[in-house]
Amino acid sequence: MRFGMDAPLQLDEGTELAPWQIAYETYGELNADKSNAILVCHALTGDQYVASPNPITGKPGWWNLMVGPGKPVDTDRFFVICANVLGGCLGTTGPASTNPETGKPYGLNMPIVTIGDMVRSQLRLVEALGIETLFAVVGGSMGGMQVLQWAAAYPDKVFAAVPIATAARHSSQNIAFHEVGRQAVMADPNWHNGDYASYKQRPTKGLAVARMAAHITYMSDSSLHTKFGRNLQDRSKVTFGFDADFQIESYLRHQGMTFVDRFDANTYLYVTRAMDYFDLAAQHGGKLAHAFLHTKTRFCVVSFTSDWLFPTSESKAIVKALNAAAANVSFVEIDSDRGHDAFLLDEPEMFETITGFLNSAAWARGLT
Repeated sequence: MRFGMDAPLQLDEGTELAPWQIAYETYGELNADKSNAILVCHALTGDQYVASPNPITGKPGWWNLMVGPGKPVDTDRFFVICANVLGGCLGTTGPASTNPETGKPYGLNMPIVTIGDMVRSQLRLVEALGIETLFAVVGGSMGGMQVLQWAAAYPDKVFAAVPIATAARHSSQNIAFHEVGRQAVMADPNWHNGDYASYKQRPTKGLAVARMAAHITYMSDSSLHTKFGRNLQDRSKVTFGFDADFQIESYLRHQGMTFVDRFDANTYLYVTRAMDYFDLAAQHGGKLAHAFLHTKTRFCVVSFTSDWLFPTSESKAIVKALNAAAANVSFVEIDSDRGHDAFLLDEPEMFETITGFLNSAAWARGLT
């Protein structure tokens, strides 16, 4: 959906973005009174193809275990919207988009965006679709940050909220991991201070290393050990060199190489920075509970035991703040050894939890 010069997007940075656009996919049918819409918010390297094949990779939707006919987010029952975030690289305005002032890609001339800006752009999309109130907003990781921002900034527009494996602010450890990734991108000689498009080059090596480092944080020690251990890759003994002797090395290299085919390096810088800047309490006088005062939104907060990137303590802090604000909140910690990525995987307890919560919320909303 395109917005022209007469419909600028106000950014937290203090500037306006115009023209701009937001790419999105929808699934299911919007009911007559437009009360059955669910917005699914994607994580750091996700996209709008939540339940349909990605046109670049050809792979199934990134959350097709969760979203679809008869699934927890049931497209036979709900109208599901998923949009590529602001700053993204799959159709929504981002650093790879054309700067109308120069006719060239924005590069680092793209204004810095925040989680709040992403949500503000989603609000504009939802309004343009004629939807006054979302039945639910659902998302994990960075998507969970967007869920929390939606509930805090627009409580009258969110009936139910499901933040999964997330936090109300980015920890210093997570900022540190992101900085390592950004420095890997910027150290690539093909980065050219973000202007690599003018040189017809891409900083693929730096971006691949950034992805490799990040991917480690999405798993747990237990899941890495179970999947790879110290098994060798296509050999019976070590080579006493620096080839990929171990299966885990080969796996990470593959993750890095495939990632660069579908993702823009500058987008990686911008979206990680948006996560770094997220601090919901800081937006409300330093008190997280103040973000949810007088809210009528129903919450279901979900965490995983082996997630060390967004540990359960972060989810409990959200629940504590919601309780302090007298909000309607339920909380589930799911026993899983799959680390942060568990929210994207086949976790029956997560599916049962979200199915039950959405069914209960739908009954309260009068949805049949």
